[in-house]
Amino acid sequence: MSEADKAGGSWSERLLGGFRKTSDRLATNLGAAGGKLDDATLDDIEDALIVSDLGPKAAGRIRAKLAEKRFGATITQTELREAVAEEIAEILRPVAKPLEITAFPRPQVILVIGVNGSGKTTTIAKLAHLFMEDDYGVLLAAGDTFRAAAIGQLATWAERAGVDLVKGPEGGDPASIVFDAVKQATETGIDALIVDTAGRLQNKRELMDELAKIRRVLGRLNPEAPHDVVLVLDATNGQNALSQIDVFKEVAGVTGLIMTKLDGTARGGVLVAAAEQYGLPIHAIGVGEQMEDLRPFDPDLVARVIAGVA
Repeated sequence: MSEADKAGGSWSERLLGGFRKTSDRLATNLGAAGGKLDDATLDDIEDALIVSDLGPKAAGRIRAKLAEKRFGATITQTELREAVAEEIAEILRPVAKPLEITAFPRPQVILVIGVNGSGKTTTIAKLAHLFMEDDYGVLLAAGDTFRAAAIGQLATWAERAGVDLVKGPEGGDPASIVFDAVKQATETGIDALIVDTAGRLQNKRELMDELAKIRRVLGRLNPEAPHDVVLVLDATNGQNALSQIDVFKEVAGVTGLIMTKLDGTARGGVLVAAAEQYGLPIHAIGVGEQMEDLRPFDPDLVARVIAGVA
């Protein structure tokens, strides 16, 4: 057990603690459910799922599946929770895909995007730590040059993670930093290059142009790069996280998601909404500030925790 686990409970315990707020909310709103699974009970279930941030699309799908399999049957609260957990898992399983290092030639270039405050910078370091646990060589690039604080924060986390960082001055050209980082990664045999990018959405055109320039530079060095564009989302934003997916899909071509801050939110159900609405891979979830607090996404565990049966 790590020191972090000893201090704050194990990773799984923090996951359970965070989602417990979601499952408690769901339980409260399912209070009238149970008994015969008729239309009125199914309406209660659907409403409870929507209130728990699973979103109307996922809630409607779960309602339809329960009706298809069990309509008219008598069902206990426990059986209902188990049934809901299984339907949530059916939504989550197809999108549970770890971020794997498969690129050849190396490095695999991973652009990490997300609004300021989403946990993007710390997630980059935790992702590096996760790769290093599998014996991959990792290099970071401070491509968010818009804020000096972002460069400094990433430098601090890079030191904690024990990885090198390529950086430049505040206001410098992100594409130039990425160019230098790819060259260094190639020359030193690095497996994964993780690039921090600007998180401002106030001017979508400016951000789009900046990312397009980075892509052009990468393309000259490796036509396959970037291999991944990972969007970091703050679970505490609930349904607002979905609008961020819409915007970043448009400006950056998102290929996968990481959800953070699931240790202290009643809005973890948004994971299900994102899976149902977009079908994007969910690579990992975060439940705290420690380096070990980012782990691959386990759809069955999360489904059972949300439904209150874990």
